[in-house]
Amino acid sequence: MIRTLSLAAFAAAFAMPALACDGFSVQDAYARTSTAMSVSGAAFMVMQNTGGADCRVVAARSDIADRTELHTHIQDANGVMQMRQVDGFDVPAGGEHALQRGGDHVMFLGLHGTMEQGAEFPVTLVFADGTEYVATVTVDNERQPMQGMGMQHGQMQGHGQMQGHGQMQGQAGN
Repeated sequence: MIRTLSLAAFAAAFAMPALACDGFSVQDAYARTSTAMSVSGAAFMVMQNTGGADCRVVAARSDIADRTELHTHIQDANGVMQMRQVDGFDVPAGGEHALQRGGDHVMFLGLHGTMEQGAEFPVTLVFADGTEYVATVTVDNERQPMQGMGMQHGQMQGHGQMQGHGQMQGQAGN
């Protein structure tokens, strides 16, 4: 009986497809809100890919909010920075993709509670092939923007205190 189960487990292991993003990892994952009363928050991290194939993150999930989306900042024709939902982030083979303030990030809309300093929670990143990577994110509302960035979510046009994201419908989705 044990031999049969061992053979079945061995066969199943080889029948499983290889992870599309072998070598993928996340470094320095943190989240924040612009104020203690915000209904939205964002996560930032460095996604690294030491594997031999490009990885594409197409979605994110978390239990801390009603919706979790992939977002970026774009400059409109009038020079105003605005946040938009995007359909994914590419992480090149042997490279990395930084999610940072003023750029690409994971957006949490409709927070279920406050993001307390030092709290940790999981965020599941979903790849184009359906495989997943779970990152542990630490709340750091005190962290300053990366040097040279000079932007904070609270300074974005139409996003004072990161409100109004619920109206961002009709954008590219996952």
